[in-house]
Amino acid sequence: MYKYRMHLYWSEPDQAWIVEIPDLPGAMADGETPEAAFAMAQEVIAMWIETARERGQAIPTPQDHDVPASA
Repeated sequence: MYKYRMHLYWSEPDQAWIVEIPDLPGAMADGETPEAAFAMAQEVIAMWIETARERGQAIPTPQDHDVPASA
């Protein structure tokens, strides 16, 4: 499992859950459920990394995005 940050949201026009992977430009996935969207996102990340390797491009390191403790 890849450890990239993911943003999940509902898209009314698409009638689907969308996952964006901000550390990988252009990487997005969708699904009928949040779980399906996250599973597809893992596949998208694998394909993004494979394509970058084939092209000799750098692979971004997953960024550490600490969430502040609630007060």
